[in-house]
Amino acid sequence: MRGKEKGKARRLKQAKEEAQMEVEQYRREREQEFQSKQQAAMGSQGNLSAEVEQATRRQVQGMQSSQQRNRERVLAQLLGMVCDVRPQVHPNYRIAA
Repeated sequence: MRGKEKGKARRLKQAKEEAQMEVEQYRREREQEFQSKQQAAMGSQGNLSAEVEQATRRQVQGMQSSQQRNRERVLAQLLGMVCDVRPQVHPNYRIAA
């Protein structure tokens, strides 16, 4: 009986090792698949991020050029409004009699 028990224990041990190897292999395959899917998703987000950044740069450059073009005109208009003082009576002013 002892020989059978040793053989059975050895077969069980071998089966356990084989099962662990299969589980480990399956885990590695799934991990690799997950990594590739994650990388693909991050890659598409990276492209979107680059596109948004490029669009933002174009908008900022447009605003800066517009500011440079209109700067003198706006300053002249503002100074004209500040320096052109026209005294007048406020419409709500009432003379107390």
